[in-house]
Amino acid sequence: MSSLDPVGTKDLARLCDLAQHEISDILATAAEFKRSPQAAAGALAGRSVCMLFEKPSLRTRMSFEVGCFRMGAQAIYLDHRESPLGRRETVADYGRNLERWCHAIVARVHSHATVTGLAAATRVPVVNALCDLHHPCQALADLQTLLERGFDLNHSRLAWVGDGNNVCHSLIEAASILGFGITVVTPRGFEPDAGIVGQCVARSMRTGARIEVTDDVRAIAGAFAVYTDTWTSMGQDDSAAKKACFEPYQVDRELMAVAGPKALFMHCLPAHRGEEVTDEVIDSPGSLVFDQAENRMHAQNALLCHLLAPKHAAGRATAAAAAR
Repeated sequence: MSSLDPVGTKDLARLCDLAQHEISDILATAAEFKRSPQAAAGALAGRSVCMLFEKPSLRTRMSFEVGCFRMGAQAIYLDHRESPLGRRETVADYGRNLERWCHAIVARVHSHATVTGLAAATRVPVVNALCDLHHPCQALADLQTLLERGFDLNHSRLAWVGDGNNVCHSLIEAASILGFGITVVTPRGFEPDAGIVGQCVARSMRTGARIEVTDDVRAIAGAFAVYTDTWTSMGQDDSAAKKACFEPYQVDRELMAVAGPKALFMHCLPAHRGEEVTDEVIDSPGSLVFDQAENRMHAQNALLCHLLAPKHAAGRATAAAAAR
Protein backbone atom coordinates (compact mmCIF):
# COMPACT_ATOMS: atom_id res chain seq x y z
CA MET A 1 0.00 0.00 0.00
CA SER A 2 1.27 3.45 -0.90
CA SER A 3 1.70 6.01 1.88
CA LEU A 4 -1.48 7.72 3.01
CA ASP A 5 -2.09 11.33 3.94
CA PRO A 6 -3.66 11.73 7.39
CA VAL A 7 -7.04 13.37 7.65
CA GLY A 8 -7.46 16.51 9.71
CA THR A 9 -10.06 15.02 12.03
CA LYS A 10 -9.69 12.41 14.75
CA ASP A 11 -13.22 11.11 14.25
CA LEU A 12 -15.88 10.66 11.59
CA ALA A 13 -19.13 11.59 13.28
CA ARG A 14 -20.62 13.04 10.08
CA LEU A 15 -19.36 13.39 6.54
CA CYS A 16 -18.68 17.12 6.84
CA ASP A 17 -15.93 16.29 9.36
CA LEU A 18 -13.90 15.61 6.21
CA ALA A 19 -12.61 18.19 3.75
CA GLN A 20 -13.14 17.84 0.01
CA HIS A 21 -9.59 16.64 -0.67
CA GLU A 22 -9.79 14.16 2.22
CA ILE A 23 -12.92 12.53 0.79
CA SER A 24 -11.17 12.35 -2.59
CA ASP A 25 -8.13 10.71 -0.99
CA ILE A 26 -10.26 8.15 0.85
CA LEU A 27 -12.16 7.30 -2.32
CA ALA A 28 -8.91 6.92 -4.25
CA THR A 29 -7.62 4.51 -1.60
CA ALA A 30 -10.91 2.61 -1.66
CA ALA A 31 -10.63 2.22 -5.42
CA GLU A 32 -7.06 0.96 -5.02
CA PHE A 33 -8.12 -1.58 -2.39
CA LYS A 34 -10.91 -2.85 -4.63
CA ARG A 35 -8.71 -3.01 -7.72
CA SER A 36 -5.76 -4.62 -5.91
CA PRO A 37 -6.84 -6.43 -2.72
CA GLN A 38 -3.23 -7.13 -1.84
CA ALA A 39 -2.75 -3.38 -1.34
CA ALA A 40 -4.83 -3.60 1.85
CA ALA A 41 -3.22 -6.77 3.19
CA GLY A 42 -1.54 -6.07 6.52
CA ALA A 43 -2.38 -2.36 6.34
CA LEU A 44 -3.69 -2.42 9.93
CA ALA A 45 -1.76 -5.39 11.28
CA GLY A 46 -1.75 -5.42 15.07
CA ARG A 47 -4.65 -2.98 15.41
CA SER A 48 -7.90 -3.73 17.24
CA VAL A 49 -11.22 -2.17 16.26
CA CYS A 50 -14.13 -2.19 18.70
CA MET A 51 -17.60 -2.39 17.14
CA LEU A 52 -20.47 -1.15 19.31
CA PHE A 53 -23.87 -2.00 17.86
CA GLU A 54 -27.16 -0.86 19.38
CA LYS A 55 -29.00 -1.80 16.16
CA PRO A 56 -29.18 -4.99 14.09
CA SER A 57 -26.94 -5.14 11.04
CA LEU A 58 -25.91 -7.27 8.08
CA ARG A 59 -23.88 -5.03 5.75
CA THR A 60 -22.27 -2.81 8.39
CA ARG A 61 -21.14 -5.65 10.62
CA MET A 62 -19.96 -7.94 7.82
CA SER A 63 -18.18 -5.22 5.88
CA PHE A 64 -16.28 -3.98 8.93
CA GLU A 65 -15.41 -7.44 10.28
CA VAL A 66 -14.32 -8.89 6.94
CA GLY A 67 -12.55 -5.66 6.06
CA CYS A 68 -10.58 -5.61 9.30
CA PHE A 69 -9.62 -9.26 8.79
CA ARG A 70 -8.33 -8.53 5.27
CA MET A 71 -6.17 -5.71 6.64
CA GLY A 72 -4.78 -7.84 9.46
CA ALA A 73 -6.74 -6.09 12.20
CA GLN A 74 -8.87 -7.59 14.96
CA ALA A 75 -12.56 -6.62 15.06
CA ILE A 76 -14.37 -7.07 18.39
CA TYR A 77 -18.17 -7.00 18.23
CA LEU A 78 -20.08 -5.74 21.27
CA ASP A 79 -23.84 -6.32 21.07
CA HIS A 80 -25.74 -3.49 22.76
CA ARG A 81 -29.16 -4.10 21.24
CA GLU A 82 -30.59 -4.95 24.67
CA SER A 83 -28.36 -2.61 26.69
CA PRO A 84 -28.03 0.85 25.12
CA LEU A 85 -24.84 2.75 25.84
CA GLY A 86 -25.07 5.01 28.85
CA ARG A 87 -27.40 2.78 30.86
CA ARG A 88 -24.89 0.65 32.79
CA GLU A 89 -22.18 3.32 32.91
CA THR A 90 -21.70 6.67 31.27
CA VAL A 91 -20.80 6.87 27.60
CA ALA A 92 -17.62 8.74 28.57
CA ASP A 93 -16.50 6.08 31.07
CA TYR A 94 -17.26 3.36 28.57
CA GLY A 95 -15.16 5.06 25.92
CA ARG A 96 -12.26 5.71 28.27
CA ASN A 97 -12.05 2.00 28.97
CA LEU A 98 -12.14 1.05 25.31
CA GLU A 99 -9.36 3.45 24.32
CA ARG A 100 -6.98 1.54 26.62
CA TRP A 101 -7.40 -1.61 24.52
CA CYS A 102 -8.53 -0.59 21.02
CA HIS A 103 -7.15 1.60 18.27
CA ALA A 104 -10.57 2.68 16.95
CA ILE A 105 -14.25 2.54 17.89
CA VAL A 106 -17.00 1.90 15.35
CA ALA A 107 -20.42 2.86 16.72
CA ARG A 108 -23.81 1.96 15.22
CA VAL A 109 -26.17 3.64 17.66
CA HIS A 110 -29.57 5.24 18.12
CA SER A 111 -28.47 8.78 18.93
CA HIS A 112 -25.91 11.06 17.34
CA ALA A 113 -25.18 12.32 20.86
CA THR A 114 -23.72 8.89 21.68
CA VAL A 115 -21.26 9.21 18.80
CA THR A 116 -20.18 12.72 19.75
CA GLY A 117 -19.99 11.72 23.43
CA LEU A 118 -17.65 8.86 22.62
CA ALA A 119 -15.57 11.07 20.36
CA ALA A 120 -15.21 13.79 23.00
CA ALA A 121 -14.22 11.35 25.74
CA THR A 122 -11.68 9.21 23.89
CA ARG A 123 -8.29 9.69 22.28
CA VAL A 124 -8.83 7.06 19.58
CA PRO A 125 -10.86 7.58 16.38
CA VAL A 126 -14.61 7.09 16.63
CA VAL A 127 -16.43 6.19 13.40
CA ASN A 128 -20.16 6.72 13.05
CA ALA A 129 -21.51 3.53 11.48
CA LEU A 130 -25.08 4.88 11.62
CA CYS A 131 -27.11 7.01 14.01
CA ASP A 132 -30.41 8.84 13.87
CA LEU A 133 -28.99 11.81 11.94
CA HIS A 134 -26.08 10.56 9.82
CA HIS A 135 -24.66 7.57 7.96
CA PRO A 136 -21.29 8.78 6.61
CA CYS A 137 -19.88 5.31 5.87
CA GLN A 138 -22.82 4.59 3.58
CA ALA A 139 -22.29 7.89 1.79
CA LEU A 140 -18.62 7.10 1.16
CA ALA A 141 -19.55 3.73 -0.35
CA ASP A 142 -22.25 5.39 -2.46
CA LEU A 143 -19.78 7.95 -3.77
CA GLN A 144 -17.35 5.18 -4.71
CA THR A 145 -20.16 3.36 -6.53
CA LEU A 146 -21.28 6.46 -8.41
CA LEU A 147 -17.75 7.33 -9.51
CA GLU A 148 -17.25 3.79 -10.78
CA ARG A 149 -20.25 4.32 -13.08
CA GLY A 150 -19.00 7.64 -14.46
CA PHE A 151 -20.70 10.12 -12.16
CA ASP A 152 -19.34 13.60 -12.92
CA LEU A 153 -18.91 15.66 -9.74
CA ASN A 154 -19.12 18.87 -11.78
CA HIS A 155 -22.17 18.11 -13.88
CA SER A 156 -24.10 15.05 -12.65
CA ARG A 157 -27.05 15.12 -10.26
CA LEU A 158 -28.31 12.53 -7.78
CA ALA A 159 -32.01 12.23 -6.92
CA TRP A 160 -33.25 11.07 -3.54
CA VAL A 161 -36.88 9.91 -3.29
CA GLY A 162 -38.55 9.03 0.01
CA ASP A 163 -37.92 9.87 3.65
CA GLY A 164 -35.46 12.64 4.52
CA ASN A 165 -33.50 10.38 6.85
CA ASN A 166 -29.92 9.83 8.03
CA VAL A 167 -28.65 8.51 4.68
CA CYS A 168 -30.29 11.44 2.93
CA HIS A 169 -28.51 13.84 5.31
CA SER A 170 -25.11 12.31 4.57
CA LEU A 171 -25.68 12.43 0.82
CA ILE A 172 -26.69 16.10 1.01
CA GLU A 173 -23.48 16.75 2.95
CA ALA A 174 -21.54 14.85 0.28
CA ALA A 175 -23.03 17.04 -2.44
CA SER A 176 -22.29 20.23 -0.53
CA ILE A 177 -18.64 19.24 0.02
CA LEU A 178 -17.83 17.83 -3.42
CA GLY A 179 -19.96 20.26 -5.42
CA PHE A 180 -22.36 17.97 -7.27
CA GLY A 181 -26.12 18.32 -7.57
CA ILE A 182 -28.75 16.60 -5.45
CA THR A 183 -32.53 16.75 -5.66
CA VAL A 184 -34.37 15.51 -2.57
CA VAL A 185 -38.02 14.57 -3.13
CA THR A 186 -40.07 13.76 -0.03
CA PRO A 187 -43.71 13.90 1.03
CA ARG A 188 -44.57 17.06 2.90
CA GLY A 189 -43.68 16.71 6.56
CA PHE A 190 -40.89 14.20 5.90
CA GLU A 191 -38.22 16.58 4.60
CA PRO A 192 -34.58 16.30 5.74
CA ASP A 193 -33.55 18.22 8.86
CA ALA A 194 -33.76 21.93 8.11
CA GLY A 195 -30.64 22.73 10.12
CA ILE A 196 -28.52 20.21 8.22
CA VAL A 197 -29.89 21.42 4.88
CA GLY A 198 -29.16 25.01 5.85
CA GLN A 199 -25.55 24.19 6.70
CA CYS A 200 -25.14 22.39 3.39
CA VAL A 201 -26.71 25.20 1.36
CA ALA A 202 -24.28 27.64 2.99
CA ARG A 203 -21.34 25.37 2.15
CA SER A 204 -22.57 25.02 -1.43
CA MET A 205 -21.96 28.73 -1.94
CA ARG A 206 -18.25 27.87 -1.91
CA THR A 207 -18.36 24.52 -3.72
CA GLY A 208 -21.02 25.19 -6.35
CA ALA A 209 -23.29 22.34 -5.26
CA ARG A 210 -26.93 22.45 -6.37
CA ILE A 211 -29.26 21.39 -3.55
CA GLU A 212 -33.02 21.18 -4.06
CA VAL A 213 -35.70 19.92 -1.66
CA THR A 214 -39.21 19.44 -3.03
CA ASP A 215 -42.29 17.21 -2.91
CA ASP A 216 -42.59 17.07 -6.72
CA VAL A 217 -41.33 13.77 -8.20
CA ARG A 218 -41.02 15.43 -11.61
CA ALA A 219 -37.94 17.21 -10.25
CA ILE A 220 -35.90 14.01 -10.68
CA ALA A 221 -35.90 14.40 -14.47
CA GLY A 222 -32.38 14.10 -15.82
CA ALA A 223 -30.88 12.61 -12.67
CA PHE A 224 -27.88 10.30 -13.04
CA ALA A 225 -29.31 7.94 -10.40
CA VAL A 226 -32.43 7.63 -8.28
CA TYR A 227 -31.81 6.67 -4.63
CA THR A 228 -34.43 5.51 -2.16
CA ASP A 229 -34.54 3.91 1.29
CA THR A 230 -37.11 2.29 3.53
CA TRP A 231 -40.01 4.54 4.40
CA THR A 232 -39.68 3.62 8.07
CA SER A 233 -36.34 3.35 9.85
CA MET A 234 -35.85 1.00 12.79
CA GLY A 235 -37.94 2.07 15.77
CA GLN A 236 -39.98 4.64 13.84
CA ASP A 237 -43.72 4.81 13.29
CA ASP A 238 -44.83 2.45 10.52
CA SER A 239 -48.53 3.27 10.59
CA ALA A 240 -50.80 2.82 7.62
CA ALA A 241 -51.29 6.59 7.52
CA LYS A 242 -47.56 7.17 7.10
CA LYS A 243 -47.29 4.54 4.37
CA ALA A 244 -50.18 6.19 2.54
CA CYS A 245 -48.19 9.43 2.42
CA PHE A 246 -45.30 7.63 0.74
CA GLU A 247 -47.17 5.49 -1.79
CA PRO A 248 -46.94 8.15 -4.55
CA TYR A 249 -43.15 8.09 -4.05
CA GLN A 250 -42.64 4.39 -4.70
CA VAL A 251 -39.77 3.88 -7.14
CA ASP A 252 -41.29 1.85 -9.92
CA ARG A 253 -40.77 1.68 -13.68
CA GLU A 254 -42.90 4.78 -14.28
CA LEU A 255 -40.97 6.89 -11.76
CA MET A 256 -37.61 5.74 -13.16
CA ALA A 257 -38.86 6.80 -16.59
CA VAL A 258 -39.29 10.33 -15.24
CA ALA A 259 -35.58 10.36 -14.38
CA GLY A 260 -34.68 9.14 -17.85
CA PRO A 261 -33.83 5.96 -19.76
CA LYS A 262 -30.22 5.85 -18.53
CA ALA A 263 -30.93 6.59 -14.87
CA LEU A 264 -29.47 4.09 -12.40
CA PHE A 265 -31.10 2.89 -9.18
CA MET A 266 -29.60 2.94 -5.67
CA HIS A 267 -30.73 1.69 -2.25
CA CYS A 268 -28.66 1.25 0.91
CA LEU A 269 -30.64 -1.91 1.89
CA PRO A 270 -32.44 -3.67 3.46
CA ALA A 271 -35.24 -3.05 0.98
CA HIS A 272 -38.93 -3.53 1.61
CA ARG A 273 -39.80 -4.84 -1.81
CA GLY A 274 -43.22 -3.75 -2.94
CA GLU A 275 -43.14 -0.66 -0.72
CA GLU A 276 -40.44 1.90 -1.53
CA VAL A 277 -39.27 -0.03 -4.62
CA THR A 278 -40.63 -2.66 -6.95
CA ASP A 279 -38.85 -5.91 -7.82
CA GLU A 280 -38.69 -4.79 -11.44
CA VAL A 281 -36.51 -1.81 -10.50
CA ILE A 282 -34.29 -3.27 -7.78
CA ASP A 283 -33.52 -6.35 -9.90
CA SER A 284 -32.98 -4.40 -13.13
CA PRO A 285 -29.62 -4.15 -14.94
CA GLY A 286 -29.39 -0.52 -13.80
CA SER A 287 -29.59 -1.38 -10.12
CA LEU A 288 -26.41 -0.66 -8.14
CA VAL A 289 -27.56 -1.96 -4.76
CA PHE A 290 -25.12 -4.84 -4.44
CA ASP A 291 -22.23 -2.76 -5.75
CA GLN A 292 -23.06 -0.30 -2.97
CA ALA A 293 -23.07 -3.13 -0.43
CA GLU A 294 -19.69 -4.43 -1.59
CA ASN A 295 -18.17 -0.97 -1.57
CA ARG A 296 -19.06 -0.51 2.08
CA MET A 297 -16.04 -2.69 2.87
CA HIS A 298 -13.62 -0.96 0.51
CA ALA A 299 -14.64 2.55 1.55
CA GLN A 300 -14.54 1.70 5.26
CA ASN A 301 -11.17 -0.01 4.94
CA ALA A 302 -9.82 3.12 3.28
CA LEU A 303 -11.35 5.33 5.96
CA LEU A 304 -9.80 3.31 8.79
CA CYS A 305 -6.42 3.39 7.09
CA HIS A 306 -6.50 7.16 6.68
CA LEU A 307 -7.57 7.56 10.31
CA LEU A 308 -5.10 5.06 11.76
CA ALA A 309 -2.19 4.17 9.51
CA PRO A 310 -0.53 7.59 9.18
CA LYS A 311 -0.58 8.18 12.92
CA HIS A 312 0.91 4.81 13.69
CA ALA A 313 3.49 5.22 10.94
CA ALA A 314 4.47 8.55 12.42
CA GLY A 315 4.68 6.96 15.86
CA ARG A 316 6.97 4.22 14.60
CA ALA A 317 9.22 6.78 12.90
CA THR A 318 9.47 8.79 16.11
CA ALA A 319 10.35 5.69 18.12
CA ALA A 320 12.96 4.66 15.59
CA ALA A 321 14.53 8.08 15.66
CA ALA A 322 14.64 8.00 19.46
CA ALA A 323 16.29 4.57 19.37
CA ARG A 324 19.03 5.91 17.11
